[in-house]
Amino acid sequence: MKSFGDMMKQAQKVQKQMSELQEKLGDERFEASAGGGMVKAVVDGKQILKELKISPEAFKDNDASLLEDLIITAVGEAQKSSADKMAEAYAKLTGGFRLPM
Repeated sequence: MKSFGDMMKQAQKVQKQMSELQEKLGDERFEASAGGGMVKAVVDGKQILKELKISPEAFKDNDASLLEDLIITAVGEAQKSSADKMAEAYAKLTGGFRLPM
C-alpha cells in the first residue's frame, strides 16, 4: 500500500506531465473544412482559431447564411478534432482516469 507521501509525489508527477502535454499540444494545428473545401479552419491544441480561409467560390451565390454555416461547421470540426486529441492524450497519461479539463 502506498503512503500518502508517495501518492502526492505521483500526483505531482502526473500534474507536471499534464502541463508539459498541454504546452506541446497547444502548438499543434488541427484543420477542418466545409463545403467541399470552400471554407478551411485551423485551430491550435487549445481550440483557438488560428486561421480561416474562404475560397472566392464561397461568395459566388451571395448566400451569407450558407457561408456562415460553412464557417461554423469548419471551426467546430477543427475544435472537436483538437479537443479529441487532447482527451486522448490525457487518457493515455492518466491510464484512462478522466480528469476535469
